[in-house]
Amino acid sequence: MKCDIGLIGLAVMGENLALNIESHGFSIAVHNRTTSKIDDLINGRAKGKNFVGCHTLEELVNSLASPRKVMMLVKAGPAVDEYIEKLIPLLDPGDVIIDGGNTLFSDTERRTKYVESKGLLYIGTGVSGGEEGALKGPSMMPGGSEEAWPLVKPIFQAIAAKVGPNGDMPCCEWVGPRGAGHYVKMVHNGIEYGDMQMICEAYWLLKNALSLSNDELYDVFQKWYEGDLNSYLIEITRDIFSVKDELGDGYLVDKIMDTAGAKGTGKWMSQLALDLGVPSTLVTEAVYARCLSAMKDARVRASKALRGPTAKYRGDRAKFIEQVRQALYASKICSYAQGYVQMQAAAREHDWPLKYGEIAMLWRGGCIIRAVFLERIKEAFDARKPPENLLLAPYFKKAVRKAQTAWRAVVTTAVRLGIPVPALSAALAYYDGYRSERLPANLLQAQRDYFGAHTYNRVDREGVFHSDWLRLRKEPPIG
Repeated sequence: MKCDIGLIGLAVMGENLALNIESHGFSIAVHNRTTSKIDDLINGRAKGKNFVGCHTLEELVNSLASPRKVMMLVKAGPAVDEYIEKLIPLLDPGDVIIDGGNTLFSDTERRTKYVESKGLLYIGTGVSGGEEGALKGPSMMPGGSEEAWPLVKPIFQAIAAKVGPNGDMPCCEWVGPRGAGHYVKMVHNGIEYGDMQMICEAYWLLKNALSLSNDELYDVFQKWYEGDLNSYLIEITRDIFSVKDELGDGYLVDKIMDTAGAKGTGKWMSQLALDLGVPSTLVTEAVYARCLSAMKDARVRASKALRGPTAKYRGDRAKFIEQVRQALYASKICSYAQGYVQMQAAAREHDWPLKYGEIAMLWRGGCIIRAVFLERIKEAFDARKPPENLLLAPYFKKAVRKAQTAWRAVVTTAVRLGIPVPALSAALAYYDGYRSERLPANLLQAQRDYFGAHTYNRVDREGVFHSDWLRLRKEPPIG
């Protein structure tokens, strides 16, 4: 009896995904570079289950039914290319190689073309949901060789998270050709960066401006979770405030060093936004916030030398908490708006037929940014005339208008109290910039033309212009 699918890479994500696949009635062959991990799994969590442990790639390939499907869950980068080169001679035309790691989309573009040139099929799929999602149902975003989709669809959609009125809509659908799946996963992660940073800023405001205790913060986030901020990240943030320190007194969150790590997908999204010329400012500010957090020693030294406000908020506490909630919600809308604008620009650049409403549903369950309001995004893109920016969709336009006064009050209060809110303020700046018919870029272009003859366009006539600014300027005063 041959197995339905093979999986390479038995770190926590790979092992959990393998168990998920088997639990849905599929047989699976597994391989890992460190072979002791194979034996540990077969004799442990997979004991008595429909698993085949393979100590070599040849064993793995020979254990699979045709057309063979081999999924890699290994570290992105050279390891993926190494496995592809080892697998190609072992596979037959029409077999499928799948990369389920957090891979840069351009690598998937390149690998898809290369693997197809060898007569094989290739899929690059984003897998979101962490260890728990891998085991119980992730969000999956596959792209690559479209002929491969029918071959893996039954497995992928069976193991994915389910949503919908009847709980039977899988959070997995074909995204597009070549690197489209990994690009959409990258945008997911970039939105995740922004969401996490904005939640942290809301927490920091409530903790420092109002001196809320962890118990009080738990109650605030529970209330937010019951409303339009309902999301996985709000849920786990609530839970974090309830966890006591097992190694000492007090709460665990207060004992954690304030230095944040990153794996690179947020940085990729920011860099690619610059390449496309779209302002994904929230993910960029979130990445920079993590960079600044890593400068712990420098910040400790600066805290002893630099001065700023130290006052607390003296107004109505309940009102301010509600204002922070509204500011967080409005900023979240801007974050998703920016992510979708970037996906739209990338789709034009790379000729990907992305279905934006369906992408929102891929993120509705299983993944880290799952939230109730994603259904509103689907509604927006399913409309007869989809918006060019989510801020223009009726639901989101109304929501931001309603939150705008509170949003401005929160950013103003944060500035006055000296509490950094880079993401919340960047979201507001993006909103104000996007809604402005005129921006000061006219002066900027004049500066560029002055020092570098970069030319400019005019508002009152067609054509490209350059001026002799030195000749036309007013002579500066002497002395």
